[in-house]
Amino acid sequence: MTSDARPDEDGATAPPERRQPPGDRVALRGDLRAALPDATAAMVVTALVFAFLWARMESGASDTVAVMPFMDDPGTYWMYLLSQAFGWSGLLWAWGTVMLGLLLSGPRPARLPVSRQVLERWHRTTSLTTTALMFAHALMFAAELVRYETKVDWAERLWVAFADSFVPGWYDSGTGRIAIPIGQGALYLAIPLGLLFYVRHRIGANTWRRLHRFVIVVYVLSVWHTLLYGTNVWYGEWPRTVLWLLQLPVGVLLLLRLLRPARRAERLGAPKGGVGAARPAWWARAAGRAAVAAVLVGLVIVVVSGRDGGRDRPTHPPATAPHTQETD
Repeated sequence: MTSDARPDEDGATAPPERRQPPGDRVALRGDLRAALPDATAAMVVTALVFAFLWARMESGASDTVAVMPFMDDPGTYWMYLLSQAFGWSGLLWAWGTVMLGLLLSGPRPARLPVSRQVLERWHRTTSLTTTALMFAHALMFAAELVRYETKVDWAERLWVAFADSFVPGWYDSGTGRIAIPIGQGALYLAIPLGLLFYVRHRIGANTWRRLHRFVIVVYVLSVWHTLLYGTNVWYGEWPRTVLWLLQLPVGVLLLLRLLRPARRAERLGAPKGGVGAARPAWWARAAGRAAVAAVLVGLVIVVVSGRDGGRDRPTHPPATAPHTQETD
């Protein structure tokens, strides 16, 4: 959601102050180095979340244990807890990078705490960190499945864990049949969409901007995956409500970005030749703005009403395993 040029106050586009490095490797290496402090902070947050989840599981207060009572031993299921921790830090970083992107591509605030160039760099580095956290989340989930599949040899364990974690439609147990492909879709979209920035000089800036808009789809899929499969927000209680509440500023910034985009060419304006003669593209863009406004209203209703799709906490929790173990 960044651009190579800055729009002037009247909507005209000023040329960039300096050209980007001609080689995509140089730019990517530079951002990877710049992402080190950001990635370090993400690892600290992940460690804190992991410690919190471990303590809750040990105390018997874990919602994960309420959903799956057999997982009442953090020493055994520590890889699953680490997968959860990576998932939560990844969602937090995804929220941050989307907020930065919408701030940069929408109406500019009167004052910014740092320069626009710094915000753009933060947007890129948090995007790289987010993708790494998403991959770590999936990898630790696969590692837990390798530990779990004790009835087959190691080669079969590795294949089953890989397929369940990374092959869409392979996982066949419970809510995961829907939730896991959604999460896989988020990961498989995040990787190319994040890296396209570094080859924009090859595909063209306009093509890159059009494709980069689909980053919001990655975020929506990530939140959807969490709401469906995140056992810590499984029940209709305050953690789930907070997750819904965090989507309100995203919805507000997205609507502002559509109504008042920084680039003049993206503004809706009046249809040429009157409403009846408006091109299909104009109607599509207008419908998109109306849809985002409707989603924002829906978010407000969900938060205010408390009807957030959460399950009722059962009196007698189920005692089911993730799925039946593979056998020869």
